[in-house]
Amino acid sequence: MPSKTLDQFLDQNLQELKDQGLYNEIDTVQGANGPVITIDGKKLINLSSNNYLGLATDERLKDVATKAVESHGVGAGAVRTINGTLDLHVKLEEKIAEFKGTESAIAYQSGFNCNMAAISAVMDKNDAILSDELNHASIIDGCRLSKAKILRFNHSDMEDLRNKAKEAKESGQYNKIMIITDGVFSMDGDVAKLPEIVEIAEEFDLITYVDDAHGSGVLGKGAGTVKHFGLQDKIDFQMGTLSKAIGVVGGYVAGKKNLIDWLKVRSRPFLFSTSLSPADVTACTKAIDLLMESTELHDKMWENGHYLKKGLKELGFDIGNSETPITPCIIGDEKTTQEFSKRLNEEGVYAKSIVFPTVPRGTGRVRNMPTAAHTKEMLDEAIAIYGKVGKEMGVI
Repeated sequence: MPSKTLDQFLDQNLQELKDQGLYNEIDTVQGANGPVITIDGKKLINLSSNNYLGLATDERLKDVATKAVESHGVGAGAVRTINGTLDLHVKLEEKIAEFKGTESAIAYQSGFNCNMAAISAVMDKNDAILSDELNHASIIDGCRLSKAKILRFNHSDMEDLRNKAKEAKESGQYNKIMIITDGVFSMDGDVAKLPEIVEIAEEFDLITYVDDAHGSGVLGKGAGTVKHFGLQDKIDFQMGTLSKAIGVVGGYVAGKKNLIDWLKVRSRPFLFSTSLSPADVTACTKAIDLLMESTELHDKMWENGHYLKKGLKELGFDIGNSETPITPCIIGDEKTTQEFSKRLNEEGVYAKSIVFPTVPRGTGRVRNMPTAAHTKEMLDEAIAIYGKVGKEMGVI
């Protein structure tokens, strides 16, 4: 018989989440995740995906992925350290290193896996990690797994970071100290102050780690936040995903050869989880090729981002301080935010509500991500719907 204790725990806590407006309803997309999606048979303008450059549905990627299945099968067949390293994996990692301007790179099954793998492979209970308070959940979990002392600093507050770095260094308690930050913060769209972070890191001999999941393909003409600031030779870990701007699935860490060699023998997801499929690896390689050949998709995404921001700001929405195409509409109250998203959906716009614990309590927002695949007509329609629903609900 199933556990009564478990049932009681689940039923009570699920109801509490629903009562507080924190229960997330999961929608099923019927078909591809493009600029317009279908949910429950209804077509909606899609402003919620991380498919920044529209590559998830790109015919060129689909073509090479199909050919990879024919030549290499549907799965790699083993973990990387046995015989799951295909020639396709090596080619992808060489391409990532070239793209990021580093000596070497390693590919993982997901971006979340990257942070769980890389942080804990280098940091341990005798170390400390300085972590921005708005870092992604995967960074937080990777830090916890390492068992290092976690020292949170105020978001992008360089004075607080410097003071905590100085205190940690002078305490003599730690063998190694790492500073870790998102390159682009996914819920607000602001950019880490990497030049100042590097200065502090050099002063106190800190290891530097940048999670560029939302910066790759977006900043630095596509090469990412580190390239945007010209700091490729100053950052120890450049981590990123292959599932957002790249449009496929997976993640990577790029850095010096000795770092990547270490991760290949000590990072557990690399050692104990079957490697990325041939189709995914080949599609990722093709996507990076396209980004290195042309900035057309990158430029279109930024053009659409500026256009949507201008329209929403003119309507009176609080779009925060985003420095990227990520465009939050900050509503505040969780239940109001959920209802606002629901009304947008009913009118023809899919823009998902983001509430605690993804963002702090009282800062609920609808997160919009215009992509390179959106047309001006789609964005005009979305802006008009935002205006209608915003006025109806009294949030503008």
